[in-house]
Amino acid sequence: MGKVCLPRCCKLARVMGSIQILLGGLVILVSITSLFRFYSAGFFMHDEDICKHFYGVRDSYSGFDTKALSDRVEEVLMKLATLQDQLEFTVQKMDKDRGGSIDKSEYKKFLEEEVIQPLYSAHISLRQIRLPKVQETRNASTPSVEDPLINSFVVEEIRKYITAKTNRVGKVNIYGTEKIYNTIGHACVLMKEELEEYMNYDIGSYCKDDWPLAQKLMINGCDPLPRRRCLTRASKLYLKPYSINESLWKLPDGRNVRWANYQCRNFECLAAKNPKRGYTKCSGCFEMEKEKVKWMGNISTPNAPTFRISDVLEVKPGEIRIGLDFGIGTGTFAARMREKNVTIISTALNLGAPFNEMIALRGLLPLYVTLNQRLPFFDNTMDLIHTIGFLDGWIDLQLMDFILFDWDRILRPSGLLWVDRFFCKKTELDDFMYMFLQFRYKKHKWVISPKSKDEVYLSALLEKPPRSL
Repeated sequence: MGKVCLPRCCKLARVMGSIQILLGGLVILVSITSLFRFYSAGFFMHDEDICKHFYGVRDSYSGFDTKALSDRVEEVLMKLATLQDQLEFTVQKMDKDRGGSIDKSEYKKFLEEEVIQPLYSAHISLRQIRLPKVQETRNASTPSVEDPLINSFVVEEIRKYITAKTNRVGKVNIYGTEKIYNTIGHACVLMKEELEEYMNYDIGSYCKDDWPLAQKLMINGCDPLPRRRCLTRASKLYLKPYSINESLWKLPDGRNVRWANYQCRNFECLAAKNPKRGYTKCSGCFEMEKEKVKWMGNISTPNAPTFRISDVLEVKPGEIRIGLDFGIGTGTFAARMREKNVTIISTALNLGAPFNEMIALRGLLPLYVTLNQRLPFFDNTMDLIHTIGFLDGWIDLQLMDFILFDWDRILRPSGLLWVDRFFCKKTELDDFMYMFLQFRYKKHKWVISPKSKDEVYLSALLEKPPRSL
């Protein structure tokens, strides 16, 4: 019996031995792999970033500007420290001068200039601090393509300005992009192929019908564009525009527009209820019958989100002569103001429809600029800035801050800023209110009204202070 079992036992022992050898080899292989990972992570060299290698912290924060965060926090702390020093100094001075009395006007001035304004400034600075969101940073394994260009600048304010500003709502904005690229020309390096295509032409010949390419460059921060030495194409059947008496409220002749790059081929198509007309933001703005009633009807009730033009002009009788309409549309606001002897320049981009041509054919002034461009006007020159339908709750707060400061720059002392039906989520209203209120403008009108269950309108008429320094 034992003789019969011996060969089988030896065979089984050989199989078990082979399995043990195989398992031992796997253990050695896993050990070597683990040791290699520890070594590459710097474990044996006491690398401070060992945890980052294992838990991905470095990857998560690779696109986040920690230096900007540190500078902003330091800036806020300095403001608060300065405010505390001023208050302590004033209290000590009041203790020494107990015999005298504080004049009410002086006390009010002290509160406004030494307490309220510094607190406002610190508050806004705190609200502009944006920490990285975990769900966004975990997938950010590589830095954005803008980082090398941004990091070539030393001054922090330049870095903040040219950093791409992501839309707050997480959706594509009116430009068709997920970010806004403020322009100082640096973005042209990132769009080398597109810029070379734009500048590839025969000198003295006709330019290609490539305005969408130029607009794409502008929207993505490659602006101002270089001048070109080619001839701009016009419509094949360009006709004389209508006289000013009828052009303001009449659809232009479609033969005066190049339609090759639009879904519609005439103004009637744009004015119709056509879901494929190519533009969405300015609903109905090519329908002249609807445009005629804007800012004119019985809408200035206490809670109405829109003000009448006549009510606004009564705030500064005879003082509003020139202004800027910063929005998207076909120039209706400028047309209505022209009837009141006020000259308005309308900003426009051709986003799915010929907005610039439409404004010009109505006998008004279009300004072809993007949201990311410094306005080409000198300081303290505009009587009025009106904005509607463009600057809404999707916009990044820091980007909005740069825009509002630029508006403040060109608005003259005692000029009016008309915020028309700005809308955002209810939960974000405080953030945007502080952005408008930080300039300490005088409130002539301020209305908050519901837009939907989760959104609200904010309409305001604000007057810039004199600041005679």
